[in-house]
Amino acid sequence: MTLHHAPDFASTIVRFALEELELPHTLAIVDIEGGALASPEYRRVNPVGLIPALETDDGPMFETAAILLWLVDRTGRLGPGPTDPDRGAFLSWLFFTSNALHQAALAMFYPHRPAGEANSAAAQAAAQEQIIARLGLIEAMLAAQAPRWLSPDHPGVLGYYIGVLVRWLILLPPAPYGIRIDDFPHLKAVLAAHESRPAALRVAASDGLGPTPFTNPGS
Repeated sequence: MTLHHAPDFASTIVRFALEELELPHTLAIVDIEGGALASPEYRRVNPVGLIPALETDDGPMFETAAILLWLVDRTGRLGPGPTDPDRGAFLSWLFFTSNALHQAALAMFYPHRPAGEANSAAAQAAAQEQIIARLGLIEAMLAAQAPRWLSPDHPGVLGYYIGVLVRWLILLPPAPYGIRIDDFPHLKAVLAAHESRPAALRVAASDGLGPTPFTNPGS
């Protein structure tokens, strides 16, 4: 497999999963600033011109959640399989993360895209409220259910996905926005366990993410 990758972009989520699964793969570093995402060569891999993209024996794939789900189903690891009783809940929270939390994070980082330049401040304020509320839903679910597929005791694709989003939400938003991971103690425990795994430490060292990329990314 070949992962088209730029460090600390969404492809990092997939890289954490590939490394945790110990699946052989190569990295094709994408020169985003140089316009590689718009090149005809890259658009043949990912027609929407974003990362991640993963070239597999089944053909190229794009969209973070789709790649993560494919990896779970192909390996039987890092999440419930199709016949597992926990599958429905796992799918619900995976797509909630992709469609709600990830999209709110993008609205925070690029508020001009949905709202226009004149409305960027209002868009960021709205995104901040959405992010806090959506992380609060994940925190409440963890407190009530302690699911195996998002747990300090078991690595999973959803833990890595949320971990990278939380990293960005701590590091990137302009003041007065951003989050405090200590406000979400159950989630913090999950992310601390994920970031301390050998696979995660290898990716963090290679991509320059620091020793605690999810819970204390500025360290």
